[in-house]
Amino acid sequence: MSPTPDRIEKQVVLKAPLARVWRAVGDAEEFGRWFGAELGGAFAPGARLTARIVPTTVDAQVAASQKPYEGVTFEIQVEAVEPMRRLSFRWHPYAVEPGVDYAKEPTTLVTFDLEEVPGGTRLTITESGFDRLPPERRAKAFEMDSGGWAAQMALVAKYVSGGR
Repeated sequence: MSPTPDRIEKQVVLKAPLARVWRAVGDAEEFGRWFGAELGGAFAPGARLTARIVPTTVDAQVAASQKPYEGVTFEIQVEAVEPMRRLSFRWHPYAVEPGVDYAKEPTTLVTFDLEEVPGGTRLTITESGFDRLPPERRAKAFEMDSGGWAAQMALVAKYVSGGR
């Protein structure tokens, strides 16, 4: 069996202006609409936010897949907010098992990088730090977050293009 990679990277060119994509990523309320979470506060460097999973408003099929996790809470620690360029935060990946306390585990770093390109905005989402997770959780967390970020890329694309 090969070792689990340490990082996930997904990239898409969104057919939307940089300012629109930044609002979707950098505004916690808008972020929650496409991502499928209510965030208890604004994104600010150093902020610790408690999020609660709620089905996305962007896609009914994805919302149905999120429904079993509705109400599950998770925390994020905002690392950086660089308007029109980058948002990053730390969290416990795939931390959805009822009754499990993930607080003692290391976190991964999730970074949203934006770049204006011909035809729109390039969004790159990177999650790194899987090699620090407990071995019994590493592969599953990587697999689930890798698939999750692929789905989130489709959601944010639909969201910024006006589909809700």
